[in-house]
Amino acid sequence: MRIATWNINSVRLRIGHLTAFLEEAKPDILCLQEIKCMDDAFPASEIEDMGYNIAVHGQKTFNGVAILSRLPLEDVTCGLPGDEADEQSRYIEAVVSVASGAVRVASIYLPNGNPVNTEKYAYKLKWMDRLTAHAQSLLALEEPFVLAGDYNVIPHARDAAKPEQWVEDALFLPQTRAKFQGLLNIGLTEALRACDDSEGLYTFWDYQAGAWQRNNGIRIDHLLLSPQAADHLKDASIHKHLRALEKPSDHVPVLIDLDL
Repeated sequence: MRIATWNINSVRLRIGHLTAFLEEAKPDILCLQEIKCMDDAFPASEIEDMGYNIAVHGQKTFNGVAILSRLPLEDVTCGLPGDEADEQSRYIEAVVSVASGAVRVASIYLPNGNPVNTEKYAYKLKWMDRLTAHAQSLLALEEPFVLAGDYNVIPHARDAAKPEQWVEDALFLPQTRAKFQGLLNIGLTEALRACDDSEGLYTFWDYQAGAWQRNNGIRIDHLLLSPQAADHLKDASIHKHLRALEKPSDHVPVLIDLDL
């Protein structure tokens, strides 16, 4: 099973890039973030024509997440548990059935948190606590699951080309990284690092200051696996070349292969 995640930064603006990636990489499941549209505005027909089922949790102009799957999507849940007052569309979860059982997949768009001296950073940290609590409840099910998405977290200094530029940013503050490590510590595996421990692995390049041309990137898009999924992890890769397309997203897809 091939599962990918991609912050597409407006699905309607980049529908051509999306269909080309689906044709090229042929993921069984693709988790999208920042689709930036309501559910009824999602370009469903183009995706369905390629053989994908769709689950969308949209929001006008901002945020929005979706799951595309070649397999039927079951038990679709929109919204991260833990705060009924949270109206931001940042989490969607679904189950797909495979020969060996079922796999649960979530598409996550974790809050950015900047500026750090505002309520936005407090919201980010609380959201991360909610995610950890929910992940703990999923672990109790003892089934394979994948929490995939844009985490807006630079886990370590080596995950940034110039870490000194990020020391006061919400993506790299010690408290942010500690929350992310705490999520891993409950028993999750960070898929890319389990497969590739090399330097220079980035998934985001800012539109400003020639970041792409200078390869001044950061790694903030992650796939976290339950033990039952990690046992079947075969490979992980970053599709960096998509950042060189005309009018690209500032993120690129990350893809994993599970032997399920």
